[in-house]
Amino acid sequence: MPMKGQSEATEWLETNRWERGVSYIPYPDEMMVRASHVLKTDAGVFVADPIDVDGIDDLFAEFGEVAGVVILLDRHKRDSAAVANRHDVPVYIPDWMSGVEEDIDAPVERMHQQLPGTDYGVHKIIKNSFWQEAALYGDEDDTLVVPEAVGAADYFLAGDERLGVHPMLRLFPPKKLTRLDPERVLVGHGDGVMEDAAEAIDYALRGSRGRTPGLYAKNLKSLVLG
Repeated sequence: MPMKGQSEATEWLETNRWERGVSYIPYPDEMMVRASHVLKTDAGVFVADPIDVDGIDDLFAEFGEVAGVVILLDRHKRDSAAVANRHDVPVYIPDWMSGVEEDIDAPVERMHQQLPGTDYGVHKIIKNSFWQEAALYGDEDDTLVVPEAVGAADYFLAGDERLGVHPMLRLFPPKKLTRLDPERVLVGHGDGVMEDAAEAIDYALRGSRGRTPGLYAKNLKSLVLG
């Protein structure tokens, strides 16, 4: 199983469909299981942390006209510029996030506490010299979008977790996520959790440190055995 898909993706796996959006995984067989999200709002469709796929515009169009692209993690530039330029829309980046705008070959807009014209608030989850991450929270239907701090790909999960804290954050889990009370959570790696997401986040954070040795052992075994 490759760590990351290398060739151009021509099909995708759809996940997390609900009334106001959908997620898609362009390379279902890759180890990283990268996911992107289509969010329907009153201001149009916003695509979060997109990976471009041949024909993906048809999926966007099911929810309306694309109004913008959103980057929530400094490392998740992905195909943001390509998608934004094709739809003639800006790329939105949190106003406190540095080291991203200069690498985006597309118009960039900064967002403060809100994704403009929408019910999605912008929440700072992590900001240090190694990691800058924001989350979106939709007040209308309690939808949380988290790109990296928690995930649902196998290498995030220990024991019976539905969501797991990122392996590099396990010893110091992102407690800011406990301030939110989502019904569903969409993640940047793996399928999201579409019911009782707040409970899944709480369980992941409370047991993060205690389940770390088991997760590390599982991931090491996976790497060694392929």
